[in-house]
Amino acid sequence: MHGDGGKPPGHALWPRCDPPAKGLRMTGPLPIDNAPICVAALYRFAAFEDPAALREPLLAVCMENGIKGTLLLAKEGINGTIAGSHRGIARVLEHVRTLPGCADIEVKFSGAVAMPFHRMKVRLKKEIVTMGQGDLDPASNAGTYVDPQDWNDLIADPDTIVIDTRNDYEVAVGKFEGAIDPKTATFRDFPEWFRGERERLLGEGRQPRVAMYCTGGIRCEKSTAFLKAEGVEEVYHLNGGILKYLETVPEELSLWRGECFVFDQRVTVGHGLALGSYDLCFACRRPVSGEDKESALFEEGVSCPACYDERTDEQRAAYRERQRQEERAAAEGRVHVGAVLPDRADADDD
Repeated sequence: MHGDGGKPPGHALWPRCDPPAKGLRMTGPLPIDNAPICVAALYRFAAFEDPAALREPLLAVCMENGIKGTLLLAKEGINGTIAGSHRGIARVLEHVRTLPGCADIEVKFSGAVAMPFHRMKVRLKKEIVTMGQGDLDPASNAGTYVDPQDWNDLIADPDTIVIDTRNDYEVAVGKFEGAIDPKTATFRDFPEWFRGERERLLGEGRQPRVAMYCTGGIRCEKSTAFLKAEGVEEVYHLNGGILKYLETVPEELSLWRGECFVFDQRVTVGHGLALGSYDLCFACRRPVSGEDKESALFEEGVSCPACYDERTDEQRAAYRERQRQEERAAAEGRVHVGAVLPDRADADDD
């Protein structure tokens, strides 16, 4: 789903693509006009009075047009990633734009050489990005949008506090210069972190400006609505998220340091959205560096240094068997569709 996560990698705002066959990795963003498969990532905070009534018609138009992926519906809006033919995606988006408040929904398009999803799901959720803070209203009460070309001036101002709203495994890969890392495991941990750190961050008297960012925009919108509900007045967020910044701001002018974790088979990207240097641990869905692969705790498809102690021997045995089946399927030139393996217990729907 759309570019940000409260779950472990691959559960966040962009629903994860199915793991590529062994040895295959997306080589970079494909030109959308030349790719046989169109991938559309979208989200919109909007007031859906009865999201359940929207589910079946939306699922029907997806199925009729051969679309696969995951879309989440909640009272606060829609979020997800879908893939299919260019014509099929266009027809689904025509339908999405008829939903309340979605006429001008923004969509991020990319291309793929093969279908990245096995099935189509439209799921009803309490939130399209899980924060667990009741009736926040990002559709009407989010912070001020700041376009990428104006972001540097804002965060370079000493009167601005910059907060990364992403999870710890994402921030470890890269962040904006001078940004505060809350070291949260999931997005639902952010409110408790902010309330605990508020006095230290904001102090007394005139409050500083607070600028927040995330991968694609959805977590920033919700976190700024949360801060405003907590009484913070000057709150800003990066329009289009890190990805839009990396796409549009030249590297020589950039204040971004490192790479950006993304919720698809590219794993990480750099400036100009060029393919990054990380791979993915398919056991925990976290990014894996070259150094991580040298660890005795790394086993492809089974474990990495970050997750080895989080799993039991029984779980690792199951992952090892899945990896064996995937390697066999790849050698035979077919796609392996296995059971969904368990993820971390604290996973949520960001």
